[in-house]
Amino acid sequence: MKEVIIAEDIYTLVSKEQSFLSRSDIRIAAAQSNGNALKLHQDRKADLIIIHLEAEDMSGEMFCSLVRGDEALRSVSILLVCSGREEDIARCVKCNANAFISSPINTAVLLQEAHRLLNIAPRKNCRVPVKIRVDGLSRGRRFTGMIENISSAGMLFWSAGGLLEGDTVQGSFSVSGSRQVTVSGEVVRVLTGRSGDEAGYGVSFADISTEAASAIRRFAGEQKEDCE
Repeated sequence: MKEVIIAEDIYTLVSKEQSFLSRSDIRIAAAQSNGNALKLHQDRKADLIIIHLEAEDMSGEMFCSLVRGDEALRSVSILLVCSGREEDIARCVKCNANAFISSPINTAVLLQEAHRLLNIAPRKNCRVPVKIRVDGLSRGRRFTGMIENISSAGMLFWSAGGLLEGDTVQGSFSVSGSRQVTVSGEVVRVLTGRSGDEAGYGVSFADISTEAASAIRRFAGEQKEDCE
């Protein structure tokens, strides 16, 4: 059983989505404040905590300091939500959280980061908008699509492949400055809303190779937020 503590307003957002968080092996507690999240963690020994950097009762820095300074509490993964201001991002980097995302919250990115922190060794990542064609394979069927967001933790792509949450996918694509990259992962989120049969698929990478991760990070670092 995985224990997850999420700030109440963030939980309201993600609970509207069909995702891995609704599985029977994951138990979620909604925290009314950062202080309440700390008390819940003391009682439950959570595997993942998702809270805000800014909160009236306790800052994200103070929360991380108290948790990391306690031998019984420190092993939890912490995901902080902050504004997009440079100073707030710098605060997140310094306060010993495992990862952070900026608001307004992109639920697809948040869910992929949460899945990664629950299942894969933590790594800070930056996610940027891109357009890359992906050629993939799932359940013995081939599909093609266009990647919209990518980092070494996972990707969001659009395809008419008819994939399902929980599917294992293997995809290949090319990024600038490297040869073809091949990655595998699990579909952790399915988005609808585009015309036709196309849907969005949030994929969390599993056991990504060092070479592939480095190529993706180099590529992401070269992109600008308004790239097409």
